[in-house]
Amino acid sequence: MAKPSSKPKKSTISSSTDSTSPDNLAQEEDTATATITVTAVEVPELTEQEQSDRLHLERRVERAFFEAGKALTELRDRRLYRSTHKTFEDYCRERFGFSRRQPYHLIEAAVIFDNLVEKCERNVHILPTNEWQIRPLSKLDPDIQPEAWEQAVESANGKVPSHRIVKDVVQRIMERTKVPNTYQIGEVCQILTKDNPELRGKGGCWGIVARVNDFSCAVKTWDGVYTVGLQHLKSYNYLPAECEQMQVICDRLGRVYSSGLEESVQKFLEMLGKLNRAYLTDLEEKLLAVLEFEIKTK
Repeated sequence: MAKPSSKPKKSTISSSTDSTSPDNLAQEEDTATATITVTAVEVPELTEQEQSDRLHLERRVERAFFEAGKALTELRDRRLYRSTHKTFEDYCRERFGFSRRQPYHLIEAAVIFDNLVEKCERNVHILPTNEWQIRPLSKLDPDIQPEAWEQAVESANGKVPSHRIVKDVVQRIMERTKVPNTYQIGEVCQILTKDNPELRGKGGCWGIVARVNDFSCAVKTWDGVYTVGLQHLKSYNYLPAECEQMQVICDRLGRVYSSGLEESVQKFLEMLGKLNRAYLTDLEEKLLAVLEFEIKTK
């Protein structure tokens, strides 16, 4: 009897070794030849009116911190906070959530912004967009601030420079024009405006040096603390005892000022804040004592 053949059928071998079915082959062919169609969307150009609107809105954004600084200046100078708060700092903290120094930074930045707009070259259209960018400029004299800003814009390749870039430029200028600071804490000085808009209204005021910086001093006056460049200070050369006496007078004036009394009282304090002598007359002492008594019983 013949033995059955042990040779497998070719069809069996073919079906067991070929894992790609006709359906899979068709799918691979479809995948290899698939194309993606992208529809181009045409973006219309801005009309002249839209370009004008965009520029106007951009300017509003850029000037937001400037407008805030100008508004805060008027609120402070006219003491429009006096009906609800004793001090400007308390008012800004409770009304706007500002830290103690923040409103003064904005006020200072508004003055610098005005200066840049007025004195920068006509072909420089790049202006600051926030207070932090130009804070380093406060260390420079107003006449030098435009030069520093223009250098910073150039370093930023014609764009709005960062705080770091402006700070670096200011540092280079300060090193170039460095003047030694010989003032001492507690020294009594007179403030000289010299056409500095930042010191408007402070010309002739005396103050106590509270902090000595490389190129400026923090000076305490009857209505606050101001950072003043060395070129805007003049020492009275008082004796140590006289300086201590003026420190006491400054503290007394400050307490009366922060109490929020009438505008006429503010004028009296302003007059005392411009004395060029290290003492009060008998009449001035009596008037100040009356005001101190008033705020104690208020």
